[in-house]
Amino acid sequence: MPIITDYKLPNSADALDLPADSNSPFFIAFLASRDPSTGRPWCPDVIAALPYLEATFSAEGSPRAAFIEVGQRPEWRDPRNVYRAKWNVNNTPTLARYERVDGKVKEVGRLVEAEILDSKRLKNFITSSSASL
Repeated sequence: MPIITDYKLPNSADALDLPADSNSPFFIAFLASRDPSTGRPWCPDVIAALPYLEATFSAEGSPRAAFIEVGQRPEWRDPRNVYRAKWNVNNTPTLARYERVDGKVKEVGRLVEAEILDSKRLKNFITSSSASL
């Protein structure tokens, strides 16, 4: 499934649009925004993780994933940044996994920064059931 780059993030995880009759996970990668002068993310950790994330989520049969840019460095550092305040994201990159649990959408796991660079850990995070995370 293709990577979603224009995903409209709702106000909270419980408002994510996950099918009610499916156990399919949905992933959100919170990434540093691209610097307009270079076209590359301003965060070196995001630059390192992007090839892993792109390869994982553009592969045949991969689950849905939205890539969300959290802002340029000054807006990201603001404690009131919407991703910090409403989504509890304090590091870039962060890969969060969401699923329906007892009928409600919940975050069931996340990988942060260098954890994403561990190919085996990333694959396990994407393919395992949430119970084994």
